[in-house]
Amino acid sequence: MSASTTLAAHGEPLVNYRLIKAHIFAGAVALSISMIAGFLYSLQFVGYFPLGHDNWMLTPGHMRLLHTNMAAYGWLVNGFTAMLYYVVPRLTGHKVLSDKLGGLIFAAWQLILALSIFGYLTDKAQAIEWGETPTGFRPGTFEMNYVPVDLLVVVGAVLVIVQFMVPIFKARDQKFYVTLWYFTAGLVWLALTYLMGNIMPEWMLPGAAGAATTGLFIHDLVGLYVTPMGWGLMYFFVPLILRRPIWSHSLSVIGFWALAFFYPLGGVHHFLISPIPDYVEFGAITTTIAIEVVVTTVVVNFFMTLRGRWSALRTSMAIRWFYVGAVFYFITCLQCAFQVTWLFQRVIHFTDWVVGHAHLIMFGVFTFWLFGVIEWLWPRVCKREWYSQTLRGWHFWLWSVGVMIMFFDLMIAGLVHGFMQRDLNDWSDILRMSEPFWWVRAFSGVMILVGLFCALYNMYMTAKAGAAYQEDKHYIPANAD
Repeated sequence: MSASTTLAAHGEPLVNYRLIKAHIFAGAVALSISMIAGFLYSLQFVGYFPLGHDNWMLTPGHMRLLHTNMAAYGWLVNGFTAMLYYVVPRLTGHKVLSDKLGGLIFAAWQLILALSIFGYLTDKAQAIEWGETPTGFRPGTFEMNYVPVDLLVVVGAVLVIVQFMVPIFKARDQKFYVTLWYFTAGLVWLALTYLMGNIMPEWMLPGAAGAATTGLFIHDLVGLYVTPMGWGLMYFFVPLILRRPIWSHSLSVIGFWALAFFYPLGGVHHFLISPIPDYVEFGAITTTIAIEVVVTTVVVNFFMTLRGRWSALRTSMAIRWFYVGAVFYFITCLQCAFQVTWLFQRVIHFTDWVVGHAHLIMFGVFTFWLFGVIEWLWPRVCKREWYSQTLRGWHFWLWSVGVMIMFFDLMIAGLVHGFMQRDLNDWSDILRMSEPFWWVRAFSGVMILVGLFCALYNMYMTAKAGAAYQEDKHYIPANAD
């Protein structure tokens, strides 16, 4: 599955661990900003906001932008880029295009994040969900009143594509493992999806057409970049850690092509019961339900791969993160298959149900998978054993329990809210009903924050004071069960 050597043809190291560490570190900083901002934002729902509502830059609305965008573009993009630097050279046998280009990409992306934060805090954001990154131009004019961050993101995406597609192209005569299928598709889709969602609705498509395109962007950002990267990592690291091949190559290929066929057209389900034509909404509903079939094949493939190695859930923390994330992914997509129907939308539209769903997919699935990779990779990058096994355990359980509490709490709150709203209850009664659920949400946020700080401290101390790394200690025997 992977290249048999850790050296490139010209004798240089195949993998640049410096770039991996840099992106993981930057991603951890962004995740910390995101989680702190999200916790502060949650406090306003219970009548308390420590930064003050009259603070020009640090209002709750600005905290919400930091929370969502730093999770997506700061944490996930940095995390996935770090893993690409490890996986792509090992699967192709070729280094990435240029280490210097890698340094430029890293610096440019962190600059983009800094400029984005400045734009969010100074009211320069776009009115596009998950696409609030500033464009720099006023719509309808060529007047630039701040840095065009959106265009810089596209340039950065192109550089990333070139960096990783070159080694993939060099290995074109090999039989590609399915991970490279996912990575190739995710890289190609990335720039196209971002351009579609951040340029067309604001500049070219007003009204319902712009809303439909925005819905496609919201959905495709997750389905055509985050999902291929996440599944690609799972297909690489799970067999590697378990030391056995994936159960069914055929299922992995079916999952890939079904994702490519069904996922791109499902985004309109974000705007059901709207002026968008019913036949377009029905098409989105149908393809979204079909995605559940795709997810089922992938989940079955991974659990059949684990069959006979169940003890790995106890002995390998990375496997534990991967498979809990896979269960959360199945729950998320099963929930999605129901909630996108018109029947469900009449109840849960504009309620906390949707918020809980979004948190489970972003933090309970893809963040779990990234934590799983970091669990396995960080000691190898630092050449040191984990500093504290206790902190590893606290990190896993605080996140697992905290995310589950938040998800079920917001799901129940959304249902109660939806039925009260359907029955035309007074808005003040709905708010009073929701407040206990919002306290629980804030409490679960504290659990997740504490778990994150446990992980960050453990990573820092591992790099600084951990014992020398020993590969044999992490070997899972073939007859584990």
